[in-house]
Amino acid sequence: MKRQPFQNFEGIAAPLPRKNINTDAIIPAPYLRTADADLAAGLFALWRYDDAGQTIPDFILNQPGFERSSILLGGENFGCGSSREAAAWALVRFGIKAVFAPSFADIFYENAFRNGLLAGVIAADALATLVASIGTRAERAHCAVDLEAATLSDASGRLIAFSVPDFRREALLRGDDDIATTLRHSEEIHSYIKADRAQRPWIYETGLEPQ
Repeated sequence: MKRQPFQNFEGIAAPLPRKNINTDAIIPAPYLRTADADLAAGLFALWRYDDAGQTIPDFILNQPGFERSSILLGGENFGCGSSREAAAWALVRFGIKAVFAPSFADIFYENAFRNGLLAGVIAADALATLVASIGTRAERAHCAVDLEAATLSDASGRLIAFSVPDFRREALLRGDDDIATTLRHSEEIHSYIKADRAQRPWIYETGLEPQ
């Protein structure tokens, strides 16, 4: 399967450096009860809205300029909690193209890449410096993401390195999902099966030879 290839971009980075932001905070359970729920509106809904449904001005994504954020700066263990893939869906539907954090929960990390969302690991001290330089002023939050170089540059032009597995970076740049990534190794897979069949024919059913 193919999706839109990831392209380097510039956008507003919203600082949300809380540790252990879980998937229930990212997309609360009530937004998962129907197939047509507005996941973009549900992103961080318990933090964005009060009990009356009014926006909470102090929350970063409600502050002027940050409502257009395409980059999120999270804290350690971002995406922990349940395995709900809708957490990645909600971020993407809102317009977030990349999340940077010192560490990610394993399942969220995999779900992010499966949905074309860049999850870049950034050093904690570099994140703290970037968050401090942005503060709550959107004009200081303009950043550029270069996936090929694995760098994030801030409004002053300072480069911050992030890490991402090579195969994940290549898949994002090509627009490949997991199936397309696997199919790129079809020849190696068939060669392995052919050699293994010759060595252990008893584990293969007849009539199921690879095409």
